[in-house]
Amino acid sequence: MIPQCSELTSIAAFDEVVTQGRTTEPLALQGLDLTSRTAAITSHSWPHAAFLGCQLEATAENHAASTGATIFPPFDNLPYNPYRGSLYTPDELRTNDLDSAIYHHQVRWRKKPPPPILEALAQRIHDHAVDEALTGYLAEHDKVVAIMGGHSLHRDDATYRTVAVVARALCRSGHLVVTGGGPGAMEAGNLGAWLAPHPDEALDDALATLSQEVDYSTDRYRTLGVEVAERYPAGAASLAIPTWFYGHEPTNDFATDVAKYFSNSIREDGLLAIATHGVVYTPGAAGTVQEVFMDATQNHYNVFDLISPMVFVDSAYWADDRLAAPLLLRQLAGDRPYAKMIAVLDDPDDVVDFITTHPPITS
Repeated sequence: MIPQCSELTSIAAFDEVVTQGRTTEPLALQGLDLTSRTAAITSHSWPHAAFLGCQLEATAENHAASTGATIFPPFDNLPYNPYRGSLYTPDELRTNDLDSAIYHHQVRWRKKPPPPILEALAQRIHDHAVDEALTGYLAEHDKVVAIMGGHSLHRDDATYRTVAVVARALCRSGHLVVTGGGPGAMEAGNLGAWLAPHPDEALDDALATLSQEVDYSTDRYRTLGVEVAERYPAGAASLAIPTWFYGHEPTNDFATDVAKYFSNSIREDGLLAIATHGVVYTPGAAGTVQEVFMDATQNHYNVFDLISPMVFVDSAYWADDRLAAPLLLRQLAGDRPYAKMIAVLDDPDDVVDFITTHPPITS
């Protein structure tokens, strides 16, 4: 059985372990520049340590390996760090156009045979590192609500404003808002949460600026997002979970933290799984409907020993015969517990009230 490791993702954490004499414990040191810690490394044994992509002087690397450590070397010539120890931020993804660079790097294998083995390993290690960082982040947030919806919702659409108001109300009621991190309804969700600490009129002002460009493929779309975020600084915390599988969609600028994955299947299933206090479905097409039934499957079979609300916003939209997901869900649920956790609502306050009065059912 592989023992549980203490994960060290900062130099301060490394120094603390050395000072406390804990170097013989199971440790995972991730992506650290330890070139200035050669003396500390060579003066201790590391029988159960894994150095994951750390920068080490040769003397330190040889000593660590000789005392039992496992060394995973850094990967070369990648635009991303597989061994990262934290979530992304929108600013990090914007800097030097990192987001786009990673997308164009991996898209070469999108519709072709699998990527080379080292690339495949690097992507999987990266996504595991993001999983670990996300787990740590969520440990500080116990009321998570996801907002799902389509990327094609324009900034000047009335529904965009509705989604933002819903997210703002959820954030003000103490929930962590999480979205898929892209444009459209996802951006509206993170925008609403960002503006939660600001006066209500800030939303209309922000929308007046954002609606000057509704095409997310343009540079101006992104520029206007940054302008609004800077005009209203210190936004409330919210989470984005996008994927480079849809990398042509820019990661929006209103989430404070970003868990971005290569694997869309891991990302999508995980996004729904962490929404312990419910999922709010806003208008969307095939992708959103797919998420509805992925979520329903988790509730139907009580996959995580927890059943959470499913709230559909915009009754006119969801009543359409082509998208009658709530009706189908109720038929599917029958007399199972999650049948009473399904609602179709229009008023943002009603959404918050339903989520608040329908806490997750635990088995």
